[in-house]
Amino acid sequence: MNKLDSANLSKHLSFYGSIIGLSILSAGYFWGLIHYSYPFSFEGIGMLHKQFPALLVFDLIPVVLMFWGVSLGRKLGGYLENTYSLLNKETEQSQKIWTFTNNLINDHLDADYELQSENDKLGKSLINLRDNLKNNKLTENKRRQEDEQRNWVAEGLAKFSEILRQNNDDVKELSFNIISNLVKYMQANQGGFFILNDDGTEKHFEMTACYAYDRKKFADRRVEWGDGLIGTCALEKKTIHLTNIPENYVHITSGLGKSTPSSLIIVPLLINDDIHGVLEIASFKKFGKVEIEFVEKIAESIASTISTVKINMRTSLLLRESQEQAEILATQEEQMRQNMEELQATQEEAARQNEKFITFANSVNHTLIRAEFLPDGTLIYANNKFINKLGYSDNKDVDGKQIFIFINTKDREWFDNIWQSLIHGSEHFEGDVKLLTKQNKDLWTMATFTCVKKNGMVERVLFLAIDTTDQKKQSLDFEAQIEALNRSSLKAEFTSEGDTIDCNERFLSTMEHSMDTISNKTIFDLMPRDEINSFRDIWENVIAGHSFQGQLKHVTKNGDEKWFRCTLSAVNDMYGDVNKIIYISNENTKEKIMEMEAQRQNNQLKIQEEQLRQAGAELSRKLEKAKAEMELQYKEVEKVKVRNERTLEGALDAIVTINEEGRIEFFNKAAEDLWGISRREILGMNIRTLFSEENIKTDDFISALVTPQAEKFIGQRREVKITTSGGFDSPVLMLLSHAKVEDENTYTAFIQNIEVELF
Repeated sequence: MNKLDSANLSKHLSFYGSIIGLSILSAGYFWGLIHYSYPFSFEGIGMLHKQFPALLVFDLIPVVLMFWGVSLGRKLGGYLENTYSLLNKETEQSQKIWTFTNNLINDHLDADYELQSENDKLGKSLINLRDNLKNNKLTENKRRQEDEQRNWVAEGLAKFSEILRQNNDDVKELSFNIISNLVKYMQANQGGFFILNDDGTEKHFEMTACYAYDRKKFADRRVEWGDGLIGTCALEKKTIHLTNIPENYVHITSGLGKSTPSSLIIVPLLINDDIHGVLEIASFKKFGKVEIEFVEKIAESIASTISTVKINMRTSLLLRESQEQAEILATQEEQMRQNMEELQATQEEAARQNEKFITFANSVNHTLIRAEFLPDGTLIYANNKFINKLGYSDNKDVDGKQIFIFINTKDREWFDNIWQSLIHGSEHFEGDVKLLTKQNKDLWTMATFTCVKKNGMVERVLFLAIDTTDQKKQSLDFEAQIEALNRSSLKAEFTSEGDTIDCNERFLSTMEHSMDTISNKTIFDLMPRDEINSFRDIWENVIAGHSFQGQLKHVTKNGDEKWFRCTLSAVNDMYGDVNKIIYISNENTKEKIMEMEAQRQNNQLKIQEEQLRQAGAELSRKLEKAKAEMELQYKEVEKVKVRNERTLEGALDAIVTINEEGRIEFFNKAAEDLWGISRREILGMNIRTLFSEENIKTDDFISALVTPQAEKFIGQRREVKITTSGGFDSPVLMLLSHAKVEDENTYTAFIQNIEVELF
């Protein structure tokens, strides 16, 4: 209430007071005039005053009530004014609280609230509520961001593991698939893939792939060891992350021109402290810690895969060179072998038997580790390979055991998730699985878990695997073989003019030179004078791109002549020009001397007749020994064959093997059940008896199978109809494989009943 309202209230109360006072005064005079019978006039009133002088005080009642109304109006107006003021303040405070609360409800957590006083507990509570909500939101955002980062890393690791698994036989294709997918996955703009080339004496990095702006770039770039950021990263074996990119180091090119990236990471491809290459990724956005750590994890897997690919390639090259050298040696020793025809015949027979053994062993290698489990993990079947690989004696040791005892406790959480996924709907799992043997040793396998369902429910889980434990051991063995070959051969490098660039210790010691003396020599200085001109023709052919393999004679520092089996190959640079000539050889001076001595001895056959007789006796003894060894090998092959046939006999699918004439040689138990024919009745019979004539005429797959000289459909799974013993046609799925040992061909059909649910 304002001051005007207070004055009006005072006026109203003074007016009402005066009215009440006059009414009381009038009522008193009216009563007095009637009571004393005075006239109703001022004279009568005057007569009452004369009789009662105290009525003068009674006359003041209207004035007193009027002043009392004024005073009461002022007091009541002040009280109402204070009351309305408090109400306005409370209304304003309530409005502020409502506005602040509404901001919090609408997630406006930056809203401010002004405390009314130090004792404003409600305001302090609201501010605390705002701060708590803000902290909770920050915590939730941080947790969500961390979850997204973890999911991003996990999906990326799985993605690149699949890429590495599928593309591990071609380094260039592998490197492009990696860098292109990595640039896309990280939402970067440009990337390069450098692989270390350490085959020669000068190590350097070659860019095998690069990727930019969603297109493939065919760059040909070489970085010397230790040069630039790539070389620094390799030397320090640490990741380099730059946000201030040096000018002209790298540009990202688009349709709008060239721009310097905002962030650059260079990651070494490192495994077991050995560098195999470098990844370089540039982007306009800043790389976070999680992205850098992700690339480092991927780099380790890439390094492992590249290491394996390089070892395989080097091993293949060395084996090929070894075979070529063996062929050269065989040509040189032709005359010696003429005097050892009987031994050669024995060796040829051994080679044929060995070829059969290798062919059969390759078939056995395809035999898988196999087991079957119930959904609760109980083992209900295991083949001999499963039992033996896991270190058990027989089926009694493993029957009824849980699959989890074959899993290391460190891998249980990972494996439990896979198993639960399998028994709750996932049809299969494929990947690396580490098993635990009875002797607590690790058995690495490439495994597949497949669910076998019945009426939509998982009835059992089929486990198939290949033992991969020896692969790491083989990698070490391959490295040792390569090192042994390097130690056993002479190696040198020359310019296209013949100047010496580098050579190994074996070369120096054989040529009786030191590094200081050989560095001033050319390869022509190592040739006899009478053979320099003919060697120049060989040298020119090598420079022209034609590798040389053959025998050469060299002269040592002391003038001695020595013979060598040599290989000369040109190495070209990025422009196609000859960068250097690689020389690899093995000394065969003694063999050459023996060859010349053999020629001389051929003229003295009569003198050596006794020696040849003694050599023949020794040869006969060795022949008998070789025959005994071959018999043992043959028996071992037979054992392996029996084990393989027993394995095939226990297969759930029907398996039938025929020779090239169409005669049935193998018919397992599942095939007996499928056709309703016993093995004794069908073995040796023609394959045509298993099909109706109508199906043979109408189905080209069956027609080719039953026709001896026809070309079979090898490796194709086809749906065909067989004819059971009861004369009924039954649809099946058939896959045909082919094996050839020497001139004998056999065909094996794998048949699945199409009525069985396969999952």
